[in-house]
Amino acid sequence: MEAEVDKLELMKNPVTLLKELSAIKSRYQTLYARFKPVAVDQKETKSRVCATVNKTMNVIQKLQKQTDLELSPLTKEEKTAAEQFKSHMPDL
Repeated sequence: MEAEVDKLELMKNPVTLLKELSAIKSRYQTLYARFKPVAVDQKETKSRVCATVNKTMNVIQKLQKQTDLELSPLTKEEKTAAEQFKSHMPDL
């Protein structure tokens, strides 16, 4: 009940509402500044992983052609793992 009264007071008092909005904006900016570098690093790491996987797949395909060998079909577990990996890495 007390929380509802506080909300009503906020709605009635525009100055208090503006102060609350300012505080929320400040918290958002602080969190954004803290987590922005993490998001950038995550994106860069994902790109490097995708590039490495693509290069590895190309090397495997070239080796298969050079040696006239093919890999045995993937097991059910390997297929599941590959599908899960691809769902998290659509760039592949």
